[in-house]
Amino acid sequence: MASGEWHCEKRDLLKNESFTKESGNVPETGCLSIIVLGASGDLAKKKTFPALFNLYRQGFLQSNEVHIFGYARTKISDDELRNRIRGYLSTGNEGSEDVSKFLQLIKYVCGSYDAEEGFLALDKAISEHETSKNSSEGSSRRLFYLALPPSVYPQVCKMIKNYCTNKSDLGGWTRIVVEKPFGKDLASAEELSSQIGELFDEPQIYRIDHYLGKELVQNLLVLRFANRFFLPLWNRDNIDNVQIVFREDFGTEGRGGYFDQYGIIRDIIQNHLLQVLCLVAMEKPISLKPENIRDEKVKVLQSVVPIKDEEVVLGQYEGYRDDPTVPDHSNTPTFATMVLRIHNERWEGVPFILKAGKALNSRKAEIRVQFKDVPGDIFKCKKQGRNEFVIRLQPSEAIYMKLTVKQPGLDMSTAQSELDLSYRQRYQGVVIPEAYERLILDTIRGDQQHFVRRDELKAAWEIFTPLLHRIDNGEFKPISYKPGSRGPAEADELLERAGYVQTHGYIWIPPTL
Repeated sequence: MASGEWHCEKRDLLKNESFTKESGNVPETGCLSIIVLGASGDLAKKKTFPALFNLYRQGFLQSNEVHIFGYARTKISDDELRNRIRGYLSTGNEGSEDVSKFLQLIKYVCGSYDAEEGFLALDKAISEHETSKNSSEGSSRRLFYLALPPSVYPQVCKMIKNYCTNKSDLGGWTRIVVEKPFGKDLASAEELSSQIGELFDEPQIYRIDHYLGKELVQNLLVLRFANRFFLPLWNRDNIDNVQIVFREDFGTEGRGGYFDQYGIIRDIIQNHLLQVLCLVAMEKPISLKPENIRDEKVKVLQSVVPIKDEEVVLGQYEGYRDDPTVPDHSNTPTFATMVLRIHNERWEGVPFILKAGKALNSRKAEIRVQFKDVPGDIFKCKKQGRNEFVIRLQPSEAIYMKLTVKQPGLDMSTAQSELDLSYRQRYQGVVIPEAYERLILDTIRGDQQHFVRRDELKAAWEIFTPLLHRIDNGEFKPISYKPGSRGPAEADELLERAGYVQTHGYIWIPPTL
């Protein structure tokens, strides 16, 4: 079967799956209302509405059962919101009719985030839609997507709880999607969790981390637990070190004031990269049920030992403070490399190196698992580099393994090459879904596997809060580095001390079609 045919068949299977209620496999027949709060903001325009549109185009959202409501303080009409969104809906050479039909599903309600009048008007609009679809009271589904700053989550959730939830439980549901950052440290995250937890049960709360929706991140469990040859290799006896890397080749570009409140550790490492670490390091769950998977992730986080100062390098690119929205004496790192160590039987002694930075010399995100040297190297090929298993998350999604092979010819000489699965080449014609599409669909289905549980969030903040407080207090200073470089030289020195051996003279090149 061609890959394109397989994709279509898989999509049809997914489309025919019955949605499930949190408590079990209860078929749901009530109509679906998706409410985007913060509808006039950048996140909603660039990510949330385009994801909803792509789900609509693929048939996962049916026009006869779904309606989308935008809610914000901005005083605009339905058509003005639709026009703001239109330019972000990608259709290729066709599909303008799909855009028009999708936009007609959107209604806008204006109101503040802390006054009951706006939410009463929102509830009225939702109820009118449900009545028009002949949904019995309590059977409808209401999904609230908070594309808002975390500071307003508690008051908005309180308004939703008081004025916009289903009035009775007859198979329907109310669910809340909240974006990162979930607090700035352990105390603020716990306070936020408590405030939302007083209003909604944990099965109703979906803390979204879009990295968990990326295709190759979702492939990690399959690679690790569905392939026999990884099982005996995936441990401290064979793996020397693991790198999880996020690099951007641009700076804050107008977002300096926002970024300066958080820094690279809160923005990238504490959530995105740490979630990837959990999937790389976790034990095999007893099943694919969301709670079983999340239980194993929490065990990993609870096994991480305190971060040592000598295993952290912070950086700030030259020119960062030239942004007028950034304080002149900002201590906020735009680059960080750190070593995390997991104290358990599988990973004792294996450094997990998390690295993230802005204004660097390349753009990529990848997982790089480096294996130990071959004992008794009869070919004398150590200088060519170690075996590595690399998962390229973005761009040019790929999975490849670096290994040593014989150089073609009469001489017995060796060279580095790779076994390569490049998605663009292997899965021609298959559109890899955006992370937000997948995660919103999971939310509608009630599948929390790719969302962050409260105890998981707490364990993550426990790892980083001591370091973050020292940075905030000015006790840990970032090192200046030039834009377009690899970052501070001290970071490469830390990698070398941690045991990473760089391969010289070998560069992976994505294959062309």
